[in-house]
Amino acid sequence: MSLSDIPLRTLDDAPATLGALASGGPALIVNVASRCGLTPQYAALVELQRQYGPRGFTVVGMPCNQFAGQEPGTAEEIQQFCSATYGVDFPLLEKADVNGPGRHPLYAELTQAADEQGEAGDVQWNFEKFLVDGEGRVVARFRPRITPDDPAVVAAIEKLL
Repeated sequence: MSLSDIPLRTLDDAPATLGALASGGPALIVNVASRCGLTPQYAALVELQRQYGPRGFTVVGMPCNQFAGQEPGTAEEIQQFCSATYGVDFPLLEKADVNGPGRHPLYAELTQAADEQGEAGDVQWNFEKFLVDGEGRVVARFRPRITPDDPAVVAAIEKLL
């Protein structure tokens, strides 16, 4: 099964797939959290969506509460925070685990991809980013401290468009 076909649920509990959310184009999948020191990365994710969305690119956020309980809210609270604080208009998925035995199937696949140092495996923290092409293949993995507007992220996105 391709990443594009893995069953997902949106934050408002609608069924989805990555292929449908991204309309067959490239996507940047990010585990997000509202109470993290890296939460300001939302602003750069919104900007990526604004800049590249018209060209077929989509940011997809998956709230996760596995890292120091930094995403404790309900779906409604998460949506309200993201919308009011950062103007998030990209798809948000239901809150899920990205590591461990309860890891979401999407992340079971994503975490097999290696980062620029050749390391695969568990997500290190909130705001780890996986760039997926339109065929559902992971083409790049960026660790949490690499910001969405980092030149390496932008270049990788532009290469797919």
